[in-house]
Amino acid sequence: MKKGKKYIEAAKLVEKTKLYDVSEAVDLVQKTSTAKFDATVEAHIRLGVDSRHADQQVRGTVVLPHGTGRTMRVLVIAKGEKAAEAEAAGADFVGAEDMISKIQNESWFDFDVMIATPDVMALIGRIGRLLGPKGLMPNPKAGTVTTDIAKAVSDVKAGKIEYRLDRTNIIHVPMGKVSFGTEKLAENFATLIGAVIKAKPAAAKGTYLKSITLASTMGPGVKVNPLRVND
Repeated sequence: MKKGKKYIEAAKLVEKTKLYDVSEAVDLVQKTSTAKFDATVEAHIRLGVDSRHADQQVRGTVVLPHGTGRTMRVLVIAKGEKAAEAEAAGADFVGAEDMISKIQNESWFDFDVMIATPDVMALIGRIGRLLGPKGLMPNPKAGTVTTDIAKAVSDVKAGKIEYRLDRTNIIHVPMGKVSFGTEKLAENFATLIGAVIKAKPAAAKGTYLKSITLASTMGPGVKVNPLRVND
């Protein structure tokens, strides 16, 4: 893909072979953001594991101290008291069979996260093939299948994100907006990388943090020194 003039100029500020300290990298990501909007800053973390093996999976959730800068739309599938809890906690949409039918019949996906109680998972199973490819299927490991609906909704609204390996053993996650500034972005990164390190599988051998790249939407990648992330 041909790069625009702004991207080419911004990329000149980044030394391709240099591994930057976190604060330097975050500064550069902000300086090289070429978008006309408040761009998202993403972290791309390559791990020394093999995601094909069940005992080397890396997946979890973390609440970023400053959130992601994005307003998350939450759909809760629950009944009775739990549905009332969801509404009180600030869920954007709450329902059961009615919401399942809306997704199934109208291809409605105007939400970012689906949270459900364990007793309705059989209902959700009907649309699993629709939710799965979009990454919207509730999962106990992600904290989106739970009886503590109020906490789950509050966590998502506060900036909870899920991280998981893709097929190439890389985690791709948002860690804030360019407008956050260096300090807040660095704090979000520290919280994220701390969670990823804590999630290291016992079966992982050799170097765990292979490479880390930060980038803004439409901006060039900036490589972080994986050996200095705790400095």
